Amino acid sequence: MDEAALDATPATRDEASLWAHSTEMARQLRAAAMKGDQELVTRLLSGLLQYKRAGSGRKGAMLALTQLIDSLRSVAWTDELTGVYNRRGFLEAGARFLRVARRDLQPAYLVYFDLNSLKEVNDTAGHAAGDVLIRQTANFLRELFPNYGVYEVLARLGGDEFAALTTDMQCPSRSEILLRARMPRARGADVPPLSLSVGFAYFNPLLPTGMDELLKSAERAMYEHKRVSRTVPSELCNYRRKRAESRNAGPGGNIPRSAPA
Repeated sequence: MDEAALDATPATRDEASLWAHSTEMARQLRAAAMKGDQELVTRLLSGLLQYKRAGSGRKGAMLALTQLIDSLRSVAWTDELTGVYNRRGFLEAGARFLRVARRDLQPAYLVYFDLNSLKEVNDTAGHAAGDVLIRQTANFLRELFPNYGVYEVLARLGGDEFAALTTDMQCPSRSEILLRARMPRARGADVPPLSLSVGFAYFNPLLPTGMDELLKSAERAMYEHKRVSRTVPSELCNYRRKRAESRNAGPGGNIPRSAPA
């Protein structure tokens, strides 16, 4: 090992130690804040604010506070059930995404999804099955848009509505999305195949629109698709039939409840 490497080692170790310490402080602060433990939050913040002079202690305190702010922002912007953005996060991240697209003269698509069968699943199989369907939908979006986090933004806007923002001009068409949604995938007996209504909005960097307007345009297109495609997919019909048979079957699974003993 050369002399330069030897000289750099102590500083590197100090920086690593400082980063580890600040990360742990940020973790404790976040945990206390999420639990609503005001006393612990006050004590931890008091400990951080005691560093009045420049030095490693003050630097560590600032790092911890910065990490805490970033962590809490992530929590505020993330849908807890799926791990993708929530509506607030989508609007914030999407606005930045469109600013970059406008600067680079890059077109974009906003794709709006509605999960058609969620209410039915919640009503017939329970909210646990509905949660499984919601997570499967988010994973399906990750399959459709594998560059999310870099060139794409994904979100669950709330309830049964999802959205994706992409600059990929090879964005899958509505027919491709619906075809891929019907492909077999592992799921529980209480969860039907994905049934989606889909709407698109186009972002022109030469005639840019804001996130709110783009989202409303895609939502209108989604509702128009829902209106013109009232036919229930055969997979969903099969799910409804099996659920009805399950409700009408007796304890043995074969004897109708209405049948005499």
